[in-house]
Amino acid sequence: MADWLKAINPTSSATTRPEAVAAARASAIGIFLGIAVGVVGLIRTMGIGTEAMEAAMIENAQGDAAVAGMAGVIAGAMVYVAGGMLVVQAIFGLVQWIKPNRVIPVLFILLVAIGLLSSISGLAMSSQTDVSAAVAVPLWFTVLGFVALLVELVLHIAGFRGASKLAQLNKAEFPNG
Repeated sequence: MADWLKAINPTSSATTRPEAVAAARASAIGIFLGIAVGVVGLIRTMGIGTEAMEAAMIENAQGDAAVAGMAGVIAGAMVYVAGGMLVVQAIFGLVQWIKPNRVIPVLFILLVAIGLLSSISGLAMSSQTDVSAAVAVPLWFTVLGFVALLVELVLHIAGFRGASKLAQLNKAEFPNG
């Protein structure tokens, strides 16, 4: 347990190959945490139904026939897109777990940073939007998502540090290849 706590600490430095691998895998754990939160969101979206999302889109269209006509397709596609993104994340998580590298943690640090900025701006603008109660995101889910993003950021930073140390160890061990 203490080894994993050291591995996920972004300020600790790995000195051995097993420590570096464990730290690099922290990014995969961050990805899997994001998947877990995403699955909860997907289940919630499927629970409220695409009909409620479609009704909210039509209501916000303010009589625009083109938006009203596409609302059903968009609402249905949102579920499939979200599920597809979860599958892509799972693939990245498995790759980072099996063959740790620096690219995946950097990619996810950027994505998490964008997610944090989006969450903050969404909270700041929430009083200005008129969203029906049926599709509004509950406060518990907003807080869960924000906390998960912060934890993911820490894990991805630790993963990047571990993957960088692993690359240094590989370069020192195999200088020509």
